[in-house]
Amino acid sequence: MPLAGLEAVSLAYGLNHYTIDRPYRRLLSAFAGEAWDFRDLGDYAGREVYEVAYRVDRLSQPFLFSWGVAGKRADLAWLDPLERSVLEELVWRHGVNRHPFEGRPWHYHYTGIYLVGDPGLACILTITIQTAYALYKYADGEVRDWYKGLAGLSRPLLWGATWFTEVQGGSDLGANETRAEPAEGGIYKLTGYKYFASGAGIADIALVTARLPGRPRGAKGLSLFAVPRLRSDGRLNFHVRRLKWKSGTVAVPTGEVELDSSEAYLIGDPDKGIYYTMEDLMVSRLSNSMGALGISRKAYLEAYGYASIRRAFGKKVVEHPLALRDLLEAEVEIEAMTALTLYTITLFNESWHSTPPYDPRYHEARLVTHIVKNLTAEASSRISALAMELFGGIGFLHEFPVERWHREALITPIWEGTSNIQALDMLEAMYKKAAHEPLLEDLEAMARESDDAELAESALKAAKEAISLAASDPVNAQFNAKEVLRRLGYAMSVILLLKASKDTGDDAFAHVARLYYEWKLGGGLRSMPSKEVVDEIVSLRGALEEVDWEAKAGNAAPGI
Repeated sequence: MPLAGLEAVSLAYGLNHYTIDRPYRRLLSAFAGEAWDFRDLGDYAGREVYEVAYRVDRLSQPFLFSWGVAGKRADLAWLDPLERSVLEELVWRHGVNRHPFEGRPWHYHYTGIYLVGDPGLACILTITIQTAYALYKYADGEVRDWYKGLAGLSRPLLWGATWFTEVQGGSDLGANETRAEPAEGGIYKLTGYKYFASGAGIADIALVTARLPGRPRGAKGLSLFAVPRLRSDGRLNFHVRRLKWKSGTVAVPTGEVELDSSEAYLIGDPDKGIYYTMEDLMVSRLSNSMGALGISRKAYLEAYGYASIRRAFGKKVVEHPLALRDLLEAEVEIEAMTALTLYTITLFNESWHSTPPYDPRYHEARLVTHIVKNLTAEASSRISALAMELFGGIGFLHEFPVERWHREALITPIWEGTSNIQALDMLEAMYKKAAHEPLLEDLEAMARESDDAELAESALKAAKEAISLAASDPVNAQFNAKEVLRRLGYAMSVILLLKASKDTGDDAFAHVARLYYEWKLGGGLRSMPSKEVVDEIVSLRGALEEVDWEAKAGNAAPGI
């Protein structure tokens, strides 16, 4: 294959990001119950997607055309033609957004997000499937049929968006001030200002929260609307004031949108808009989790490859025990978080047809979603920073992709609700919905079936202790909410890894479970595991040892 040029700076480029990831493939089989073949998408993700995402970040960020050639407002965001091509290929050829609406599990969609990795591209896919989700589940008539174009089930292809955030409220949706007024023909007119509006300038249909006359203040007074880009007479329906400059995620244009008597269509029950909105956020929080894991994996591939060719103090970096520990900690965390995320997607897949006031399985899925969104984001920031450090000085240089992966990771703890929001919403799911009760029942059942009863019981005890801390007085519970979230998530991950080990026959998952427990709940690792165990985990069950990293790098590893 002709050289593309990116080989000079990237060791993850050109790999099949699905076939090389043996732990992910086995965990997917364990928690989704099926063995799927994503080799074609894995190859596309490791080549075209990887290169185009790099290009957009470095050379061709979206640009807003506010005015058209005829002197009228255009409010269109220009995307690099290669970015548009990649997005269309992901939808049409790889079907990333259509699987849930064809009766397939949500794991199909989220595996696509994981393999894409780039959060800017993934955000466009995510806000589009969020829009499709709400229309498919709660809209009626012709408005509901719009989901087909958003999901890639009909042409033309449509892009969606979710515009909930306003400047005065941020994550506090109850502070939203956008107003909705009934008009003729089932149309509503929306007036307001959405401050963080991803998809601005490319969205054909946006989900927008607004308050109808006489509705109370606060989140429960909000209704959910679908706002098309064009009015019924063909004129623009809203204006994009500007696009924002961001540290990362530049592939998705994020702007400020001004609604001025914009035509809109009510979705579902006007009294349940906040419930629909929170459902939609669960879709994107799971996407955030898988995207964070995708970033972690790509940063890990870059770091392992570099450690395999870079020599320091007489031997390769990967041969130094402390560097090996860095890689081991990163891989253990990736596998633990992957198990937790895929299990959460299973809970969501089993309950996504539930409607307000929802069934217990849905509340359990929501509770764990808050945990997994937070922990995967924290892991992504740590692992990508560690990958940069393993590169040394060149890891901080703009031309090397590992630097970009760390920038991209830093948004994952923030968007779709910060870590504080996740922790507090987790408490709310416990207090008001008792969502921890079915969760504990599930964990107890898995612990009983574990091949390592002692470790499983220790993890289960840690989970119960975390829940007990959450049951303290409200002020103390909120003060410790993130600690509750972390410890509960850590304990769950250990039990899930033990389950994966038993279900897949991969003993390495049992070793990962014990290491993760010792690092997160047991006071730290005291001695280095056997070389065989470390090598098996760090090399992704031998997959990375099969790569000729020296040849891949052209024997030209730069020095410092």
